[in-house]
Amino acid sequence: MSAIEKYKIYYYKNSKGRKPAREYIYRFAKKERAKIFKWIEFLGKHEGYLDEPYSRHIEGKIRELRIGFHSHHHRIFYFAFVAKRIILLHAFLKKTAKNPKIEIEKAILNYKDYIRKNK
Repeated sequence: MSAIEKYKIYYYKNSKGRKPAREYIYRFAKKERAKIFKWIEFLGKHEGYLDEPYSRHIEGKIRELRIGFHSHHHRIFYFAFVAKRIILLHAFLKKTAKNPKIEIEKAILNYKDYIRKNK
């Protein structure tokens, strides 16, 4: 393995076994999914941190990956965790100027749940 290891991407899994960010991504056509996955891979290569306009701090350790595809504005909330892991918490299609508070709250709840399970 090389001296510089790429961060690995993981999906947050809730108590029902669902992975909200993964489910969101797979709702879209193959071409759009490919672009989303390209940006997620790019995020991993950059250790979970990209400058604006590609990523932005939301709250605490939570950031958002910002992906534009035609008229779709995807937002994927994530955070970098120990052992070079990036956890994708929640994703949604942005339709307003500001991120809806309910979408941020979902990401925060998922973050807290993940931390509680992985102490």
